[in-house]
Amino acid sequence: MKKVGVIGSGFSSLTAAIELASMGFDVEVFEKNEALGGRARHFKEEGFVFDMGPSWYWMPDVFEDFFARHGKKVEEYYDLIKLDPGFSIYYDDGEKLEIPESFNALVDIFENIESGSGDKLQHFMKRAEKKYEIGVKNLVYKPSKSIFEFINLKVIKGSFYLDIFTVFSKYVRKYFKHEKLIKLMEFPILFLGSLPSNTPAMYSLMNYSGLKQGTYYPIGGFYKIIEALVGLAKEKGVSFSCSSQVQKINVTNGKVSSLLVNNQNLPIDIVVAGADYHHVDSKLLEPKFRNYTNDYWNSRKLAPSCLLFYLGLNKKLKNVNHHTLFFDKDFSKHAKEIYETPKWPNEPLFYMSCPSVSDDSVAPKGMENIMLLIPLAPDLKDSNEMREKYFLIMLERLNQLTGNDISDSIVYKKSYCVSDFIKDYNAFKGNAYGLANTLDQTAILKPSLRNKKLKNLFYTGQLTVPGPGVPPSIISGQVVANEINKYF
Repeated sequence: MKKVGVIGSGFSSLTAAIELASMGFDVEVFEKNEALGGRARHFKEEGFVFDMGPSWYWMPDVFEDFFARHGKKVEEYYDLIKLDPGFSIYYDDGEKLEIPESFNALVDIFENIESGSGDKLQHFMKRAEKKYEIGVKNLVYKPSKSIFEFINLKVIKGSFYLDIFTVFSKYVRKYFKHEKLIKLMEFPILFLGSLPSNTPAMYSLMNYSGLKQGTYYPIGGFYKIIEALVGLAKEKGVSFSCSSQVQKINVTNGKVSSLLVNNQNLPIDIVVAGADYHHVDSKLLEPKFRNYTNDYWNSRKLAPSCLLFYLGLNKKLKNVNHHTLFFDKDFSKHAKEIYETPKWPNEPLFYMSCPSVSDDSVAPKGMENIMLLIPLAPDLKDSNEMREKYFLIMLERLNQLTGNDISDSIVYKKSYCVSDFIKDYNAFKGNAYGLANTLDQTAILKPSLRNKKLKNLFYTGQLTVPGPGVPPSIISGQVVANEINKYF
């Protein structure tokens, strides 16, 4: 039985480990931190349970399909609820738009904002659903080794719907004119890692997932999904080693022979690197075995980093939903300060997650659990002074728009920013979301999931195919496991 060493324990690492164990491999996961989960870790303080990373549960079919592959159902591991409203947005006039669970209700909202846009939304969504079916069912499960993988009848027939060579900003404006509707449709692009003017319209499939499929939440927090995957992995015989930093990938006779973990060499037949791709490539391998040069990495367009605050409040909030987007400032200006002229934003957009609105288990009775997030350009210098400056900006706008003054109600506070992503995850330039989903970094143009010189070293996660986000990471682990199984 061949021994597989998986570096890291995020979503892609866990799904790769589960798949490989199911295929008969002996799998051990090495995690540098004390807790499993990678960027989806959680922590508990003073009765509060904080998810450190992902909080949006979109593309539910990807989760369901993965568990079904192993004869399981999502509900065997966690209780999933559909949020209503799915999320809300504040605009510059102070108006709050709530996105209902019902798509028909959303059509009515669009029509009330802009005459004729209800019908246009339905047409937009039909095309977006087709993109989703083609993209998720026929494209993202490909290893992206060759363009010929994508030349099949279904994809060719559906290519009319994909709008690969149309930019997202122009595509949205073909349907909608009102600025509020445009902001709503463009917001997922901010986290895909590019300006809407540089992102293929194919990614309107995200609008389908968020606005038509809806927004979900696992009771107990997003970490419940990590616990589910770890539980399934252990059922399959996967072993886990936390506080186990991989320091070097050793090579003998042209292939990986062992991993140096906590100053001890451990024999390995196959390696799956679910840790940061750049870190593995440039720090754990000798230069002659690297897939890419430093110049290559520095030329990549990265998705954002972010500034996060985890707050425990000693009171309940009014007029607040589970997910709230504060888009009361200039979207394009903030986006340019992330992607074109990287700097700390002048007037940032920000996001608030308040899971205790939906879930009593994540905060003590009568209290509130919130996370605040500002997307930032990666590689910024962050300091406590800068973090506090933006913290106060968010508190002021939160009070102004929702009527909640929380400045004297904070009983727990923790910040997290660029330098923490580097320290905890070896994240390239402190990125939080991987590579930008631009046309020149899609599919076969992403970093390869296999080392070109070492046939038993593979990569998975948000810096390789299919890309950033939780569902793509879940898929990434499956794709790399299939490639390993084919070869070995």
